[in-house]
Amino acid sequence: MIVDAQGRRFRNLRVSLTAACNYACSYCVPNGRRLQAAVAELGAEQLLRAVRLLMETAGIDKLRVTGGEPLLSPKFDAFLPAVMRLPLRDVSVTTNGQLLPRKADIIRSAGLQRINVSLDTLNPLAFRAIARSGDLATVLRGIDLMVEYGLKVKVNMVPMRSANVDQILPMLDYCLERGIELRFIELMNMGHLRHDATYGREFFGMDDILALVATRHEFARTDAPFDSTSVRYEIPGKGAFGVIANESEPFCASCTRLRLSSNGYLYGCLSNSKRHAITDLLGLPDDEAREGLRSRLTRALGDKQTVQFTGEVTVMKFIGG
Repeated sequence: MIVDAQGRRFRNLRVSLTAACNYACSYCVPNGRRLQAAVAELGAEQLLRAVRLLMETAGIDKLRVTGGEPLLSPKFDAFLPAVMRLPLRDVSVTTNGQLLPRKADIIRSAGLQRINVSLDTLNPLAFRAIARSGDLATVLRGIDLMVEYGLKVKVNMVPMRSANVDQILPMLDYCLERGIELRFIELMNMGHLRHDATYGREFFGMDDILALVATRHEFARTDAPFDSTSVRYEIPGKGAFGVIANESEPFCASCTRLRLSSNGYLYGCLSNSKRHAITDLLGLPDDEAREGLRSRLTRALGDKQTVQFTGEVTVMKFIGG
């Protein structure tokens, strides 16, 4: 087992199927251009072999399928059923939901139990202004299908002071009515926001979010797993919501996350642009591949921040959110 001086190890793997995305969200890309597939993206079988090797070498037992937008990738239909057959404790998918109605039957037949949908507003005009693409009604139909199919659904919302703060309460009520857990994600100091005054102007932190929720609901903080990124709150008799308080309440000290990009690089930390190529290992016999992987995992673990996120110019969508 590979463990650092703070007792952290990799348990939670995020696999990016593609860097391409059919949205161009304002907090993700600066120019409204949709992200394209990376050069030399790995195939489904290569990604599956990488996952197996990481399970064996690092002890990965939890996996999230991400992008870009994973449902946009031609690999999704083969990768999801295959990864569901691996002996993992938990598998989930994060999507913007635009293609959910089209992929709903594949998701259902694969046996997926959990899905996260990124949605920042219920206002169609604001939706287009933030996502700069897509159709809100289609996303909402996809969410309804996932609930109907019995999946545990979470919705991720990034509150921004001038864009969608007025949607915090409507979004929360929408989710509570459907048995969905809404998670507010603090705006991250990444990509084009890293050196842009927009970040400071738009940041709407946990204290502000909780104060707004308190105008309508009573809530109490609940326990969460030791390596959870979300601070969870229960609204008695109605449901729960969470805040991923990256700035307000950093969780770096207990982070167990590892990211595998679609073109074969390991990232140990969102706040560190260092990456570690593993494509060359995928053609080796298992023993040799695991041996080479150990040294790269050790370096990736060493890339983690000790206390809190410090910001990075890396575009998060390129490395699996």
